[in-house]
Amino acid sequence: MRDEESKERKGNVRLQFQVITDTHVRTDSGHAHNANLARALEDIRRAAPSSDGIMHVGDITDQGHEEEYAEFNKIWREHGAGLPTAYYASGNHDVGGGHWPSRLKAYLDATEMNGPYHEHWVKGYLFIFLGTEEGLELFSSLSEKQLSWLDGRLAESRSLKLPAFVFLHQPLKDTVAGSHESQKWYGVTQDEALKEVLSKHRHAVLFTGHTHWELEAPHTLFDDQQLPRMFNAASVAYLWTDEDEHKDGSQGLFVEVYEDRIVVKGRDFAAGEWLENVRYEWEILEHP
Repeated sequence: MRDEESKERKGNVRLQFQVITDTHVRTDSGHAHNANLARALEDIRRAAPSSDGIMHVGDITDQGHEEEYAEFNKIWREHGAGLPTAYYASGNHDVGGGHWPSRLKAYLDATEMNGPYHEHWVKGYLFIFLGTEEGLELFSSLSEKQLSWLDGRLAESRSLKLPAFVFLHQPLKDTVAGSHESQKWYGVTQDEALKEVLSKHRHAVLFTGHTHWELEAPHTLFDDQQLPRMFNAASVAYLWTDEDEHKDGSQGLFVEVYEDRIVVKGRDFAAGEWLENVRYEWEILEHP
């Protein structure tokens, strides 16, 4: 791309936001996960000073304890100066297991979200956060009411001829990195029902976490022409590889929306650098 063309596109950006996930903050203020979050926030501020929002795709904490949420919010206060509003999905580490009403309440109190699933409008674009309605250990469980709500909200947003952005902690089976049957990190009880809803709304883009798969792995993007594009958002706390091994690291996605295209770029928070081979761009179709 020529420099002048790049500058023109940058000047026309309408919306920009970051997608982070799996921060796994612990009560120990000196833990590596906590330090990784602090570093990621500082890097976002430097790399995207005009960001319109930070979207967190769940596993905010490691065990869902109130003390961990307190530490998470402390990190945000100390390292998030100048950052835009953050919005949150719940992860299985946040609300899975234990006493469901108590686990849900802790998540809602800490994040100030208004329910297990919720929507937000940012600069005229719709952001939808899906979430489990049962405290399952690993999977998410979405009620028929939630799926119907999603269908209706996406149908309404389609009339705006703008993309809509959807966030859910667990990926759908056999889609993004880590979600394939052999890898075992898919996790939506209503997998087929959610796919059926999403198949009607290819103007949407779905971002998921849960797998921790590094962004350089194959299938960071899933695009089969039948469903909306889906992205694995890696993890801020630590990464996982196709060799089924833990890897120290911290990554996330930066999204830029133009009048006619969307650009998604991978960011290495540990190095404070762009991931050269993790960049996706496609045109916004009026009738996807």
